[in-house]
Amino acid sequence: MLAAVRALHPGPVLVAVVATTALGLATAGCASFDRAFGKREAVVQFQPNTPAEEMLKIRAACSHLPAAKPEPIPSHVLKVDLPDDIRYEVSQASDAQIARLTQCLDRFPSVVGIELSSPSGD
Repeated sequence: MLAAVRALHPGPVLVAVVATTALGLATAGCASFDRAFGKREAVVQFQPNTPAEEMLKIRAACSHLPAAKPEPIPSHVLKVDLPDDIRYEVSQASDAQIARLTQCLDRFPSVVGIELSSPSGD
């Protein structure tokens, strides 16, 4: 004689499926968030009244490192209207590559500091 098999109530199974799906979507969402917003940058501060030409010269002199690329300057900005800092995108840079960027920038007396930052404020 066949034993009676009791069917599972769909409630707990449905909850487990929804929870697993939500967890998977959240994990995928965090990864894409990190890619889009996890940008790290090195912000180079200069002495007050540093000429734009000197800032651009320093930017060019230290732009050879593959994982530390200077962020583009908008084409509509005039040289005289440059911000008072230069930024390098270093999201993919190792500690050694950031150290090489720092060494390059430290050669210039008008550079007064380099600050590593990210959108989360780190």
